[in-house]
Amino acid sequence: MKTAFRVLLLFFSATSIVWSQAGSGNSAFTFGEELQFEVSYGWLNLAEARLQIARRAVHEQSRPHFKIDAYGKTKGAATIFGKVNDNWGTHVDTSTLLPSLSYRNIEEGKYRKNEKVFFDQPNRKAKMELYDRDNRTVKDSKEFKLPGNVQDLVSGFYYLRSMDLTNLKKGQAVLITGFFDKEIYNLKLIYEGTEQIQTSLGLVDTYIFSPQVPKNKLFRGDYPVKVWVTKDQNKIPVKIKANLFIGSLNIDISSAKGLRNN
Repeated sequence: MKTAFRVLLLFFSATSIVWSQAGSGNSAFTFGEELQFEVSYGWLNLAEARLQIARRAVHEQSRPHFKIDAYGKTKGAATIFGKVNDNWGTHVDTSTLLPSLSYRNIEEGKYRKNEKVFFDQPNRKAKMELYDRDNRTVKDSKEFKLPGNVQDLVSGFYYLRSMDLTNLKKGQAVLITGFFDKEIYNLKLIYEGTEQIQTSLGLVDTYIFSPQVPKNKLFRGDYPVKVWVTKDQNKIPVKIKANLFIGSLNIDISSAKGLRNN
């Protein structure tokens, strides 16, 4: 079910923050981290998702980068409504935590999309390359001007994890800028305070965030999505809930490996 995976990625897009022009120190995550999630709608188990940081650095412009991938795949009876097997990824500079490359390899039913975006952060440029169905030949290429340092759909969440969240005030609005799908977007993220919740990892204290979602026919309300992030040094997402017009979609963490801080 493609909607489930995109709800997970919605929070990443809403945390593509450009607060710091000089980079950010990271003590929250490292190579080899892997987070697994289960996606459910009511009593139906629809899909599974995985966030994974490669065990070794990749290099862009001779600089070491984290290779981070988000995978989403339908399972069981949900494949009746359309099989989904998506991979959204990014290469993030280990020093600045800015992306140099992002990519999407989408398989949703018969639909395919293979795309790469190369970021030139110092010169405020991005180049998009769209590939054929087999992800071999470039079909289209276009360059874009950027307003400044930007994050992509996946890298933004990891940037958020590197930040000090302890001084946020309840109700504080964070303005967000990012680059996705050929466009610069501006979103708003609301900090809603803290809560202790039960998860597969045990009882955990969390920060709660709500990204503002543009009005559409899928979600209910101005802030239909809530995300719970652990209130510790790792700052990992453990629960996402999206209120739909009919029912709600839940994404819950099922396992966490390779965490930087134990």
